[in-house]
Amino acid sequence: MSYLLRLVMPDRPGILGAVATALGSAGIDIVSLDVLERGSGVAVDDLVVDLPPDRLPDGLITVAQSVPDVVVESLRPFAGPLDTHRELELLDGLARAGEGTAETLLAAELPRVFHCGWAVVLDCGPGSWEVRAASDAAPAFDGLELPWMPLTAPRLLPSEDEWLPERWREMAIEMMAAPYGGDACAVVLGRSGGPAFRRSELLRLVHLVGIASTVVHLPPA
Repeated sequence: MSYLLRLVMPDRPGILGAVATALGSAGIDIVSLDVLERGSGVAVDDLVVDLPPDRLPDGLITVAQSVPDVVVESLRPFAGPLDTHRELELLDGLARAGEGTAETLLAAELPRVFHCGWAVVLDCGPGSWEVRAASDAAPAFDGLELPWMPLTAPRLLPSEDEWLPERWREMAIEMMAAPYGGDACAVVLGRSGGPAFRRSELLRLVHLVGIASTVVHLPPA
């Protein structure tokens, strides 16, 4: 079974190699690596790993943290296809999408790009908003008061925010949002149980959504 392992470690030569050696010695295969953050002497990486059938998931934490100064921030099951060119495929799909289908494609594919649980595209008008598109696992936004809409700047939406329904806070739903298609619309990504989205992930979302907004309006090739 595959798992997504988020590691926080000192940004120094050899430490990632030490982690790979420790995991390999335990029979754990690294399938992919995403660098989330580098700076101030600290690195944050996401590793997708394959765990042997006879190993428990908790063993991943023990093995990774056997390397000095390495901390496991989160561990969660990973499902779905692995694609190192997923952003490019999404943009290509958006360029080919017919009118009215781009938002549906965006909501469906962004969770795969960001290794999160769900995505929602919100449309906002004068004094109101509505869900334009949502992925399968997205919670119901209908009837919620969203004090940050209309969204004019990207923002992190932590699970302790007061506006969240009590049920969402109990589920520790972490979210981030970026403007899409104008000042009023927004793309919201979420995951239950953490980890919290990092600023580097938010900046990546802003960059990708900005390109997506342009690609959608390009004339057919």
